[in-house]
Amino acid sequence: MDIANRVTQIAQSHLKDDSHFIVDVISKGVTGKTKFLILLDGDEGITIDDCAELSRKVAADIELDDLIEYAYVLEVSSPGLDHPIKLNRQYAKNIGRKLSLKMITGEEFKGELVDVNDASIEVLKEKKVQKKKEVEKVNVLLNEIEKAKVLVSFK
Repeated sequence: MDIANRVTQIAQSHLKDDSHFIVDVISKGVTGKTKFLILLDGDEGITIDDCAELSRKVAADIELDDLIEYAYVLEVSSPGLDHPIKLNRQYAKNIGRKLSLKMITGEEFKGELVDVNDASIEVLKEKKVQKKKEVEKVNVLLNEIEKAKVLVSFK
């Protein structure tokens, strides 16, 4: 088992409750200068204290197990706007927000997320018709999405 998978297991074992979940563990760099980024999320969001607490617990277990023999950086963060949506739970918590979707076909569009189920999402897709914006409700299969990001609204 590689180190990133083991770090994921350790992080999952320290989650506060079922409302918190690990989105991803990203390992960057080369041996001796590796950064492990744990992306933590929650159905109702997370706090900086949640991140700090998980970081302390994971770091303690890494040291206790002598898992990483070289210098490394451990960071626990929420998945910001620069990280795409990866899990169904992330879609569910973003209902009502605007998404940018890139499909595996290459098509790209924006729309408001209105519903989520195990296999698909429902989006109010924006389209221009004769210089007017219109929306159309579309069902998008999750396995056809290459990348989905939440868009920031400054309204």
